Amino acid sequence: MLGFRGLWYRADSFLENLSGTIRIWVVRTEHGDAGGGRAVSLSRDGKTELIQNFRTHDVDTGSPEVQVAILTRRIEYLTDHFKTHAKDHHSRQGLLKMVGKRRRLLDYLQRKDYERYQRIIGRLGLRK
Repeated sequence: MLGFRGLWYRADSFLENLSGTIRIWVVRTEHGDAGGGRAVSLSRDGKTELIQNFRTHDVDTGSPEVQVAILTRRIEYLTDHFKTHAKDHHSRQGLLKMVGKRRRLLDYLQRKDYERYQRIIGRLGLRK
């Protein structure tokens, strides 16, 4: 990785030798700067699609079903991330917090409305 003015860029820059001078094009990563260390696991379009698929009414963005679906997608992303970055302990702590939050939301749904709980578990494939 090459650091350039606080932003991280891919090292797969393109080198080209034109008339004796070397020009370097640096391609910016899709994740932006590395200041917060957060790689976005869910794009805006992906999040909107999840909300539309799991919402309970037209203007729903925060029901337990939507929150569990978003957390599940982020947990899946981080689980895959740890296959290549086994020593990333800071992200692992965030993963454990997300798993706990999802567990609490599912426990709430199970207490309040068992049918909704069964539906979300089935749609996300969380239990075997």
